[in-house]
Amino acid sequence: MARYTGPKVKLSRRVGVPIADIPKHTAKRQLTTPGMHGFRGRRPKAYGIRKDEKQKLRYHYGVLERQFRRYMREASASKGNTGEVLMQLLERRLDNVVRRAGFARTIWASRQLVVHGHVLLNGRKCDRPSISISPTDVITLREGVHKLSRDAMESMAGHSVPGWLEVNPAELSAKVLTVPTSDQIPFDVNTNLIVEFYR
Repeated sequence: MARYTGPKVKLSRRVGVPIADIPKHTAKRQLTTPGMHGFRGRRPKAYGIRKDEKQKLRYHYGVLERQFRRYMREASASKGNTGEVLMQLLERRLDNVVRRAGFARTIWASRQLVVHGHVLLNGRKCDRPSISISPTDVITLREGVHKLSRDAMESMAGHSVPGWLEVNPAELSAKVLTVPTSDQIPFDVNTNLIVEFYR
């Protein structure tokens, strides 16, 4: 299974926005461009602006280019605004739902929870982080990781659960209420530029 294993903060510095909501990524020092003094290159062209916007979204959800292209094709073939459908497809990934519920601090931690078989989807073990979640699905955690998840929830005291999810902290379970809308997604990105990039 392919995944990015390199330095994560470097990704935030490359695109100029924090791709994970933890202090290591949100520190002001980390949002300067890479290099000792920060690279002051030429003004980005139209292609570069669109590519950076696409990379922000890819890094935030932890997907590789090939997976991202597949989501783009699926969004283009669906009815409705392609950008909004793309965001819904990415937001409904199982590893992302685990992160939004607050059971893990980052997308990489939530992906590891899923891959190691600690997440139950509707009572059955599911170890595929890319599986798409539907309304009424219930996500629970195995007892072995309850302490780890409670520690993660305590460390994110100000974490707000999106309106499309219902979380029960006592049982460490989450229920998907509806399909997320664009205003319920906390990551700010211009999807129009991403759609233009692939045309």
